[in-house]
Amino acid sequence: MPAPKNKLKSAILSGKMQYGLWLGLASAGVAEMAGGSGFDWCLIDGEHGPNDLPRIEEQLRALAGLPTSAIVRVPESDDWLLKQVLDLGAQTVLVPMVETAEQAANVVAACKYAPEGRRGVGYALTRASNYNAISDYAKTANKEVCVIVQVETLSAMKNIPQIARVPGVDCVFIGPADLSADMGYLADLNHPEVLAVIAQGMTDIAAAGVAAGTIAFSEIDQKRFVGQGGTFLGVAADVTLLQSALQETVSAFKKG
Repeated sequence: MPAPKNKLKSAILSGKMQYGLWLGLASAGVAEMAGGSGFDWCLIDGEHGPNDLPRIEEQLRALAGLPTSAIVRVPESDDWLLKQVLDLGAQTVLVPMVETAEQAANVVAACKYAPEGRRGVGYALTRASNYNAISDYAKTANKEVCVIVQVETLSAMKNIPQIARVPGVDCVFIGPADLSADMGYLADLNHPEVLAVIAQGMTDIAAAGVAAGTIAFSEIDQKRFVGQGGTFLGVAADVTLLQSALQETVSAFKKG
């Protein structure tokens, strides 16, 4: 029995548009609701969300069996952390603050078993192999792991031609918030200079033949990204959706 097929990776590699939701509330209940609502993917945010390994596992369980694919964004690219997240059963990881091709290659190596990488071999004890019930897990897991690297500084954007060509990198994700801050335009994601850098980055990703991703909540930003050839798009977050709904509900009552 091989490792489960990663349908999100297959869709990304085929160029099919994939829309998703950011999960920042660290809630298995919210993850379960989101997973049944029609998104292609839900991302469990371990960088800015209050998530530890047990909470990540709870949300992976909540999403299991639902139509939506699970992604885990780790807080950093340490081998031990990627190993544990993969052992929990995540098949797709998003790694922030990747600056160079060398760093991207290290991320890929941390996610793959030898000879393609150096992921620690302890699958028999883990949820990823269904606690050793998946007999061919070790031999088939590498093929189903999807690696998304996040570029979010000006220097990283300039290195996209090399980063995107690292074997095993399936998607390059542009982080507009940190990029705008790094360029001196904090919270001004649509500054013309920021947009110009992103446009060049999109061209470079396309030239490398891998998928391009970002997060964009406004319709204008979403259309621009899709028009530039992006196929992996975060369109909302549980935090902002809830906050907006709460404010609108209170406002409606007060107006009444």
